[in-house]
This record gives sequence, structure tokens and C-alpha cells, in this order.
Amino acid sequence: MLRNHLADETSPYLLQHADNPVEWYPWGEAALQRAKQENKPILLSIGYSACHWCHVMAHESFEDLRTAELMNELFVNIKVDREERPDLDKIYQVAQQMLTHGSGGWPLTMFLTPQQQPFFGGTYFPKEPRYGMPAFRDLLRRVAQYYREQGAEIATQNQQLQAALAAMVPPPGLGVVLDDSPLALARAALAKSFDAGLGGFTGAPKFPHSTSIERCMRQWYATSADTEPDLKALYMASLTLTRMAEGGLYDQLGGGFARYSVDGAWMIPHFEKMLYDNGQLLSEYARAHLATGEALFAKIAHETADWVLRDMRSPAGSFYSSLDADSEGHEGKFYVWSRDEVQSLLTAREYKALSARFGLDRSANFEGEWHLHVYASLDDIAAALQDPVQAVAADIESARSKLLKARNLRVWPARDEKILCSWNALMIKSLAIASRVLGRPDLAEAAGTAVDFLRHHLWRDGRLLATYKDGRAHLPAYLDDYALLADALLELLQTRWRSSDLDFARQLAEVLLDQFEDKDNGGFFFTAKDHEQLIHRSKTFADESVPSGNGFAASMLTRLGYLLGETRYLDAAERTLRAGWAAIQDYPQAHMSLVNALEDFLSALQILVIRGEASSAAHWASVLCRLYAPTRLIFAIPNDAQLPAALAAKRPGETTLAYLCTGMTCTAPLTNLEEVTRALKLRIP
Repeated sequence: MLRNHLADETSPYLLQHADNPVEWYPWGEAALQRAKQENKPILLSIGYSACHWCHVMAHESFEDLRTAELMNELFVNIKVDREERPDLDKIYQVAQQMLTHGSGGWPLTMFLTPQQQPFFGGTYFPKEPRYGMPAFRDLLRRVAQYYREQGAEIATQNQQLQAALAAMVPPPGLGVVLDDSPLALARAALAKSFDAGLGGFTGAPKFPHSTSIERCMRQWYATSADTEPDLKALYMASLTLTRMAEGGLYDQLGGGFARYSVDGAWMIPHFEKMLYDNGQLLSEYARAHLATGEALFAKIAHETADWVLRDMRSPAGSFYSSLDADSEGHEGKFYVWSRDEVQSLLTAREYKALSARFGLDRSANFEGEWHLHVYASLDDIAAALQDPVQAVAADIESARSKLLKARNLRVWPARDEKILCSWNALMIKSLAIASRVLGRPDLAEAAGTAVDFLRHHLWRDGRLLATYKDGRAHLPAYLDDYALLADALLELLQTRWRSSDLDFARQLAEVLLDQFEDKDNGGFFFTAKDHEQLIHRSKTFADESVPSGNGFAASMLTRLGYLLGETRYLDAAERTLRAGWAAIQDYPQAHMSLVNALEDFLSALQILVIRGEASSAAHWASVLCRLYAPTRLIFAIPNDAQLPAALAAKRPGETTLAYLCTGMTCTAPLTNLEEVTRALKLRIP
């Protein structure tokens, strides 16, 4: 059988299917035209390389000759990597939920007319009847028959679906007066869903929900000067971060977090590790350490950053997308242990301490083996072993090092080595934050190198591309790419100043306004106005696995607008918040990025611009950023920096000085560090 049409693709997920007997096409003109010419329905399969159930369906059905022959006979088959084409995934996930009244997920299996209109779908379908689902081959025959015989019904259904998709676009926020009421609604929603015993904001399966953690931290900070600060909000964030760090969601040997926990106790994860999760969580642990001084949070931030630089960084300095859940055909095999193997690698003393710490002295917790999860504190272990805490900690660290070294010799999970712009932006931002908080210049250097990679390889003729692999950048970038990268640049500028990064952020903001903004109704579409025409142009405000592009755009434009004195950016941010107003009023917990952006817009946002010789200005900034302050930006700008007019007006002096701006109002120059701390009402530790 001839190879299918995926061999020249860059996506590792598509290449995994290049040798299938299914005649797969990538999404594109060739497949769509063939469907029209032959009047064949389209079987659209959307997944990603780290997806366990995607692999299961591939092995069961797409590698099976009989199933492939039926697919090839009845359908034009299109395979899509949802990480490269989130535009398609957004449309057809929603369509599947509308058509079936079920939940979405991956693999997504959709059946479309040649005009790309969906008429049936689901997620995973088994090869044989089970889980209350029909056999996939039987389903294929029935769907093809339905397409042949029920054209009028499909046409009517398509009209209804198009109307439903159009109705999802929020109405214009005409007459909306922005106020802080959604902040209180978000606080109430978080408290209602909070797991007071184990942390987190859902039951099983339990996801990290980084934006909810950030919202709790910001809520506490906003009340921290009150006579009764919201310590419950701080507790919700801190407990969640602690339980995740102690759980099996966190890789207790190598650092970094899996995508979610299958149970409510954070014990057993779905083992894939995604760049976007770790990009968000690294930020939250660093910020939480800054706010609380908790050593555990610093430890997790250090280890997660180390994992990213060690295991997820390309030789050119950009960051890979994910590590698979499976290795050697089994989910989690890379991460779990038998008692005998652990005992063979450690001294008796090390094993006693480690087994008590991570539960090897208890029953197995994953298919007869052990996935490491913190069960006992160092103090309790030290008391039980009658050893000093420092000695127990040293034994556990020695044991962890030995186990990690042995684990690295195993067959590794597959690594998806494509470079995604938006996911890299999340990691750039988190490395910039962690660099400041942890005092690690290497993290700022890594963030800057990644920015340079994206600008060199993904910025073409004044526009971004979404993905890069094997020397090839392609696919027009999405809202998330522009908004998250501009936001990351603003964060990195607070860690070390490069005027070229400010210029880049301004260019990204201008493309957002020109290509993505809904000029009539406010907010930003997910795709540019010159993007490929699909059955629907999405405009969403909710956080998903990646936080909301509209939320990040509103926050970024607010901050950049005040920094540069650019009212066009502030106006666009306000229009976005008005457009999303109904969503954040009705479902605040699903829109935490937008709620945080609203707080940025409504708060007395402080921007401190320090001018001076580079090392002196950086020293001032390092002193002043020692306190958690989510609505304060601090920029240390060297005297010789080339600046736009609004910033150039904040002129340097003979010695280091600073300008404190609240909104559009700035102070006279503050000429010593003590003056600045008084103006900020700070007590520097």
C-alpha cells in the first residue's frame, strides 16, 4: 500500500501516522477539493502527540488494514495536530459538543460534509463494541450511509449549527460600565469550588488551573493593607500549590508537572508533561514564594526551571512542546518503580528515608508499582528514624539523584520537538519572573535566547508564524501567539532591558489591532482577518489549557498603553473587557485571565521607570522587586537606551533616579532609593 500524504509534515503527531494504511491527508486544499470532487464525507481526526487515547485509537484502528480499507473507501481522511491548528480544534470541539451533547476531548473524531460542515462526531471510538460505544467499523458504515441518504436532514442541521456557532460570539458590550463586581464574583466562585482538604478547584480529574491560583494570590494582595486581609484567598492558593508539589502530579525526581491528576488527591497523573502547563506553574510557584517566603515554593520553581532547561530546551534555545505519557507502549512506565529496583539502587539508610517519604513502605498505587508521592514530612521521618532532619534530607536527596540517574537510562517517552510560539511565550514569561524571584540570571538569559529564536525564525515580513520544526516555520499565527508573546516581552523587560524587545512588543500589539480586533463589537478574533476562511471565525474569552488570548491581550495592552502613553492600546483593552463583560459576570471562574485583566485596567496600575547606569539601575530594581505586587511594573532602563518618546521623556540624571507613574500621572524624579521606597509605601526586607 502506498504511503499516505503526511510524510512531508513537520508535526510529530502527523508523522506518527505517516505509515498508517489509512490514506491520511493534512488539512489543506488537496483533501478538501477531493472531497468535493468525489462527493465524499470527510473523516477529521484531531489529536496531539502526547495524547494517550490518541495512541490507543491509532493502534486499534488506524494501523488495522480492514479498518483502513473501509476508511479509504468511504471517506476522505484528514489528520490534524490540534497544537498546530487550534483554530480547527476550537471550531470542531464546540461542534461536537453541540451535536452530541457530550464532552469534548482528544482524539476528536468528526465527520464533515465536503463543505467542512460537521454532521456527526465523538472522541475515542473502540475497535470492538465496548464502554457503551459501537465498534468503529460499524460506526463508519452507518455514518457513510447517513450521509448518502439523509442529505436534507444534514443541510437543516448545518443551518442550525451555524446559527448556534454565530450565537456564541458575545454581543457588543454597549452601555457597559466597567466595575470591580466580577472580582467579588470570582472570589465567591473559587471559594465554592475549593477542595479544602486537598487543594484545587475541581474534583477528579483534577487540573492545576493556574489562572485560578493567580486570581487567589491577586485577591489576597488587593486586600493585604486592609484591617482584615483576605487570608482565605492566600490559603486557597498556598494549599493548592503545596498539595500539587507533594503529589504525583509533580515529578518528584526530575521536576516539572504532568497535565492533570486522574484522582482528587493529585496522586496519579495522566503522565504527559506539557510546556504550557509548566510555563504557567513555574510563574505561580515563583510568585507564591515571593509573596509568602515559603521554601517549598522556591524549591519547586528551581526544579521546574531546571527540568525545562535540561529536558525541554532545543540546542538553539527555544522550547519543545511536550513529553508523551507513554513509553514502550505503556502509560507511565518511564516514571513508576518496583520496590526491588529501588532497593537495588540505594543504600539501606537511603531506602528507609525515601520509602517513608514517597510511600514505598505502603501499598502500590499504580498497577502494582509505585508512583512517587509525598506521604510523610521530613520531621516525621526524622523522628521515626531517630535521625537529625538534615541527615534525613541529605539521604533523600542522594536517593533522588540515584533514582533519576537510573531512570534516565530507561526508554524515554517521545518528545514532541515542534516549537510553538504561544507556548514558548508562556515559558519565556515564567523564566523572566523566576529569574527575578530566585536570583538566577541563567533563567533570564534562557528567556532572552528564546525570544531571539522566535524573532529570527517566526517573525516574517511583519507577521508571526505559529510553529517551527526541522528548519521550517509555517502556519499563520493566532491571537494567542501575538498576545502571549507581547505579554512575555513586557515581563522580560522588567528582568533585563533591551529596547529591541520593546520595539517587538509594539509591533505585535499593532498587528493585533490591525488584524485581529473586532472593531465593531470589541475583543479579538482567534484568527487574523486574512486567515484561511473556515466555517466559523472564533472569538472566545474563556481560559482553556492555554489562558485566554483575549484576557492576555487586554492585560498586555493596558500595561503597554500606560508604559508608552498610548491611548489606542488602552481603548482596545477597554473594548475587550466590555465585550467579555457578560461572560465574566455569568461564569467568572472560566474567565480568570479576563478577570485579572479587568483588575489591571481598573486598578491604580503603578509603573516605576528607573534611569541610570546599567548596573546601578538594575540594583535598584532588584531591591524594589523583592515584594509581591501584581499591579506594579518596574523597569530598569540604562541611560544609553534608545526609547520611544513617552519613555525618552523620563530623562536620566547625573545619578540613578526613578519616575513613579500611577496611570498617566508621574512624579518628579526620585533621586535616591529611600525616596522611592517611601513613595511606594514599601518596607523592603
